[in-house]
Amino acid sequence: MSLINYKHLHYFWMVAKAGSITRACEQLHLTPQTISGQISLFEYVLGEKLFKRVGRRLELTDRGRVVLSYADEIFSLGQELEDVLRQQPTERMLQFRVGVSDAVHKTIASRLIEPALRSGDPISIICREGKVANLLGELALHHLDIVIADCPMPPKIDVRAFSHLLGECGLTFFATTELALKHPGGFPQCMNRAPFLMPGDDVSIRPKLLRWFETNHLHPHVTGEFDDAALMKAFGQMGVGIFTAPTSISKEVQQQYGVVAIGATRDVTEKYYAISVERKLTHPAVIAISESARRDLFVS
Repeated sequence: MSLINYKHLHYFWMVAKAGSITRACEQLHLTPQTISGQISLFEYVLGEKLFKRVGRRLELTDRGRVVLSYADEIFSLGQELEDVLRQQPTERMLQFRVGVSDAVHKTIASRLIEPALRSGDPISIICREGKVANLLGELALHHLDIVIADCPMPPKIDVRAFSHLLGECGLTFFATTELALKHPGGFPQCMNRAPFLMPGDDVSIRPKLLRWFETNHLHPHVTGEFDDAALMKAFGQMGVGIFTAPTSISKEVQQQYGVVAIGATRDVTEKYYAISVERKLTHPAVIAISESARRDLFVS
């Protein structure tokens, strides 16, 4: 027997969307006591608190956010059904919710995600950007379909998810023309004592890069550290220091930021992963991303 009473679910959904019982009452033309009582009964049947009171405001609990995400889909489908029955057919769009780590270069992210738009069915993409740990929390709550990151699933994070390697590529070093002329010589020796923009502690390539510097007896002068790849390139464009980007987007970086490539290496590689709650990828948009990455973006 189903636990879900859809009248209760609708009351919950209206309160969550309106932000308060009072505003929901105005839309539903019901008394606050009626709605409050129905939601309390809904919570009792589910065995979960869906709202918590913060001062005079109601906020969703973690469980409440999960229920809201499903309620959004349920009542969206209901609206589509009404349109069909009223002979107002609508083209149903598949929603694809993707989280992108700050450390992933924006050009890489856009080129990875773009094939999802050509996956067959009409699709609406919702992108969220942030730290991997925060995005994985959203993934666990089913607010995201995948997380694109520069590292596999961190072992210390208690989220049941699976890492799918999209591909890897070498690293290219870039500088403004003026900065490159100030540090002549062959690569990588020209990097020694040169100003350099270092990826931050949250970027997986940092330890590999440090080992590469040590192996080649290089001691660049670190003039900045950045977790955000786009911000690092912006400072590189201003001539603050030499910076890195994946070799697969070398042409785009040079055109967009007006810089030159001073050298490249395959001894340091960047890897990119799609992290999902599925052991086997089934979402058509994620499958399109995976296939396109291997075929077009990360070609050996």
